[in-house]
Amino acid sequence: MQKEEATSDELLTANTEFFSGIDGAPQCGNLPTMRAGIFRPRAGDSNPQHRPLYTPMMAREVSKGLLLVLSGPSGVGKTSIVHELIRRFDGVFSVSATTRQAGPGEIDGRDYCFISEPAFQKLVDDESFLEYAQVFGRSWYGSPRKPIEQALAAGRLAILDIDVQGAELVHARCPDMYGVFVLPPSEDALLHRLRQRGREDEPTIQHRFAESTREIARARASETYDDFVVNDDLASATDAIGRLVARRMGVVVPSAVE
Repeated sequence: MQKEEATSDELLTANTEFFSGIDGAPQCGNLPTMRAGIFRPRAGDSNPQHRPLYTPMMAREVSKGLLLVLSGPSGVGKTSIVHELIRRFDGVFSVSATTRQAGPGEIDGRDYCFISEPAFQKLVDDESFLEYAQVFGRSWYGSPRKPIEQALAAGRLAILDIDVQGAELVHARCPDMYGVFVLPPSEDALLHRLRQRGREDEPTIQHRFAESTREIARARASETYDDFVVNDDLASATDAIGRLVARRMGVVVPSAVE
């Protein structure tokens, strides 16, 4: 039987419909501990530097789709890597749903999908998350399942940018996922990058740094990740991950636009 393929517009519609009609959900109760996201296909772009280096049709001819779970400590460069992978592979990115308030400069639907606790609880009740969890004992994060499944069925690269706890949960449900953990060159380099961002005061930076070192240790001890890539140069690290992903999907993707 021929597999039904979803277009980018259909995937975007699925994301929009996923969060519709949930305002009347009951108050949030005791949620099981897990973590997570929602997929949004990348809009078209006339700029030749922003065009994907291969098309969804090429992907469907050679691939059944790939779920890439990318993790790493804050300040390691994951966001830049994800954006470039989306461009190169015409990928579908998971934007986490969260119950926390938007921070300065954050945009709903781009950085996170900011929803209420009752809305989040309804998604939990409907078993709509691939994985979800409470982070630092405060806010909830979740990865909607349906848009991910549709992206993979369409032969697309689907990317989740989540922490180790979330990756472990996804791996338990999706053992065919491909896990990549991005490492800093050293702990000193990581601390320097956190300070360079200029977003937080020193006590907060030290707390985030401590959490990051624990996250790295947990990632190394787990069997969740297939590869660890050191980001001592952003372009080189992105190229390395791009080659690994291309090999998994059975496609050839150049490292730069010709």
